[in-house]
Amino acid sequence: MSNYIRIFVVVVVFQLVGCSSSDEGDYVELKAEEGEQFSGGALTVFNTSEEAFGFSAANLSLDEETDFGIGNSFFRQNWVSAPSSTTARDGIGPYFNAISCSSCHFKDGRGRTPLFDGETGHGLLLRLSIPGVDANGASLPDPIYGGQLQDNAILGQTTQGVYTITNEAIQETFADGTVVTLQKPTYHIGNLGFGALATNLQVSPRIANQVIGLGLLEAVPEATILGFIAQNNKNGISGKANYVYDATSKSQKLGRFGWKANQPSIRQQAAGAFSGDMGITTSIFPYENIPAGVNGSLIPNGGDPEISDDNFEKVVFYSSTLSVPARRNYTDKSVLEGKKNFETIGCTSCHIPKMTTGSTHSIAVLRNQVIRPYTDMLLHDMGDELADNTPDFLATGKEWRTPPLWGIGLINTVNKHTNLLHDGRAKNVEEAILWHGGEAEIAKNEYKKLKKEQRNAILEFINSL
Repeated sequence: MSNYIRIFVVVVVFQLVGCSSSDEGDYVELKAEEGEQFSGGALTVFNTSEEAFGFSAANLSLDEETDFGIGNSFFRQNWVSAPSSTTARDGIGPYFNAISCSSCHFKDGRGRTPLFDGETGHGLLLRLSIPGVDANGASLPDPIYGGQLQDNAILGQTTQGVYTITNEAIQETFADGTVVTLQKPTYHIGNLGFGALATNLQVSPRIANQVIGLGLLEAVPEATILGFIAQNNKNGISGKANYVYDATSKSQKLGRFGWKANQPSIRQQAAGAFSGDMGITTSIFPYENIPAGVNGSLIPNGGDPEISDDNFEKVVFYSSTLSVPARRNYTDKSVLEGKKNFETIGCTSCHIPKMTTGSTHSIAVLRNQVIRPYTDMLLHDMGDELADNTPDFLATGKEWRTPPLWGIGLINTVNKHTNLLHDGRAKNVEEAILWHGGEAEIAKNEYKKLKKEQRNAILEFINSL
């Protein structure tokens, strides 16, 4: 959705006063920061509807607005099998997980866990690997099925397989006696179409994230992100950068995107999704994902590549220039109390509130923006319970990139669910907090010690982002 019409909102920030948590009973002044509502800087949109994640950046040129619109079309519309009269959108598969980008990122939002066994196209997929790395440092794929279980196939082809999920109940108890029951998933792959999986297979579930603000994160200088490592260390946290293979430059680059920061750019992230999720070839990844033993040359395709460079670059532009929804209720007393508590218990050691984009990005509107994504874009050990035991370039089986929190409070509005974390196991923000371990264990335990009203204030704050 393009911002041809913008509503300019003048926000008056009222000074709010709250009670200090100090033993002396002093009162401290809590108030919102100047500009705090502008999560995406100039790429902030004041919209809280189910379309909140779908607005373009302001101040795009007319040509850029056109590119955004075309990119949006290729992002949202379904691909079909080849040959077809729809030549610009044929070539799906032959093996795939979804028929469009928006199948997983509905309304540019977040995927979810399947509602029933065998449901496909919902935004949760399984990455497959075996121990070891290739010449570029990437994980080795399963010898037959490759790097991703594609649970759908075009007419006439055998489906690779399906997965089901079983859950184990795990209880967490707060200091005040409140008990929360979490569900730990285990994944089972069956109905295999091309033989057995590797006996040393590593399975990593990955859920599709909302795609807002990606261009802004790409525009953050590498020096800024690396500077967060020293900042982490001062706080007793050991953030780590991932360096990954960039297929365009054929070199190692800082990883920024994906659950393990395993992609260096939006461009490569998008090409990987076209290839792995939809079976659509690009100039970056020109080869089909075909199980070992299948003669892919006998299967019709949609061209070489199946999405043209011009159309692909428009999808990249679209994904780079989606705006970020503004903060809601950011001046409320309880939200400000929650913000303070969020910082006090140590959450901002990794979920860094504010940073500034650089001045060199190829898209002008992304430059020099003060943004509030609440991430450091670094890898952190999140403990055994969240571990997928699957290395990804420099990321270990326990490490995950700190996900940005902006937009988290609108996921339910846009996508009608609140499935969080890398596999959607957390059904709300509080469950996500309780799954934190490893480097975040101390912060989680501090959260569990809080009174109910203090915990609720933190949840209100997070949901205002």
